[in-house]
Amino acid sequence: MKAKDLDKKFDEGEGIIKHLDLSKAKRPEQEQKRVNVDFPLWMIHSLDKEAKRLGVPRQSIIKVWIAERLQKIAV
Repeated sequence: MKAKDLDKKFDEGEGIIKHLDLSKAKRPEQEQKRVNVDFPLWMIHSLDKEAKRLGVPRQSIIKVWIAERLQKIAV
């Protein structure tokens, strides 16, 4: 299918997913990479306390807080 035909179908509100090969689709800059970070015990205890309060894993809090800080300095 040509791009202009796909565009037309999309513009007309027709579903186009069946025409796409999503097997190799990637979200740019969203790949995961493992890193190791050493924290003092008092930070671990504080992180665990907050994680328990929120009902989420420690890693989730670390990711969110770092993302918030990076977004803040990017502006």
